[in-house]
Amino acid sequence: MRRSLAISGGLLLAAWLLATGAVAQTGGSEGLSPTLSAIKSSHTVRLGYRESSPPFSFLDQSGRPIGYSLELCEAIVEEIGIEVDDPDLKIDYVKVTSDDRIDAVLQNKIDLECGSTTANAERGKRVAFSPLMFVAGTKLMVPKASGVRQLADLKGKTIVVTKGTTNEQAIQAADKKFSLGLNIVTGADHEQSYQTLVDGKADAFATDDILLSGLIARHKAQDKFRVTGDYLSYDPYGIMFRKGEPQLSAVVERAFRKLGSSRDLVPLYNKWFTARLPTGERLNVPISLQLEEAFKAMDDSASANN
Repeated sequence: MRRSLAISGGLLLAAWLLATGAVAQTGGSEGLSPTLSAIKSSHTVRLGYRESSPPFSFLDQSGRPIGYSLELCEAIVEEIGIEVDDPDLKIDYVKVTSDDRIDAVLQNKIDLECGSTTANAERGKRVAFSPLMFVAGTKLMVPKASGVRQLADLKGKTIVVTKGTTNEQAIQAADKKFSLGLNIVTGADHEQSYQTLVDGKADAFATDDILLSGLIARHKAQDKFRVTGDYLSYDPYGIMFRKGEPQLSAVVERAFRKLGSSRDLVPLYNKWFTARLPTGERLNVPISLQLEEAFKAMDDSASANN
């Protein structure tokens, strides 16, 4: 029941962030908001991507950015093209990390951040988010032979987190609340944090459960590591973009509603979470009831309202 209430509250928060992500600020040429005006002038949309957040945003064998979040962003780019009357917009892929992704949005280095970013109230004061695209939560990755089952089992031990993540905040808060005396070390990205665990420099790696599963699958390490523990945080994901542009917010939501109304959101989810990935691995993570309901809310088709 507690988990259910937390999820319901999180869904309401995500909806609130979407509704309040834009305070009137329009301008630019031809009545377009600043971001859309710049896109129209440059004929380019800059998408921030992550190198090691499978299946949301990662690199294929040739080093090309791919993933669930990037496909959602590409759908938004199509909608932006309609809004600015330019169907041939180019995409510029810009690498970001968990630590610099918010600044990349704020400092106008990217237009959309297409990774695995939690939409929470604190971040909602600085940036805007798309409708909900995934629901995750902080768990632990530990060696299979480890006796660790919960965070409390790590008392006095070393845990690695990725710098600039909500997971880092969750572990710090739990450490203080339960006086665990954890030695908390940070990795620059999820791959580095994973390698810290592999090298035996940490007893556990804490981040969102789906990212842990993705890393285990990507490294074919099912016989070496497992995901364990209760949820230590609730993390609703969204595409991040600049706050204060109602026109851009409307375009982003319209892209999601088109995908929802054409019944493309669930198949897109299944492509990245249940089917075999382009890199060969399979996560086998079926869609949650909460996310499925969120996707149904994006369906504006006549049949959905009958």
